[in-house]
Amino acid sequence: MGCSCAGIANRGPQQKRRSLGGTQHLMESRRRLTLSYMTDAVTIRLDRELQRRLDRICKQLGRSRSDVIRDSLRRQLALLQFEQARRQIMPFAEARGYLTDEDVYRDVS
Repeated sequence: MGCSCAGIANRGPQQKRRSLGGTQHLMESRRRLTLSYMTDAVTIRLDRELQRRLDRICKQLGRSRSDVIRDSLRRQLALLQFEQARRQIMPFAEARGYLTDEDVYRDVS
């Protein structure tokens, strides 16, 4: 009547997933939903130290490498976009006497 390891090993992926418990099943379902809308893949190469750091933070956060890298890329792209906008605006700001961040903070505060 008991469950043997051989019996679990011979079951298909769906049966294995169900046998792992509700939490694991929810995590598996979430993972499938997250990836279902993504159509492109990008391959990157990491040096060993960067990969170790990535793996360490993924383990601490309980997130996948892909989740952490996507989030990091979104943040970096937003930062680059901000810096690009700032470079475009700077000539107009300087013409009005805004030369530093403190000049802006002074007038905004």
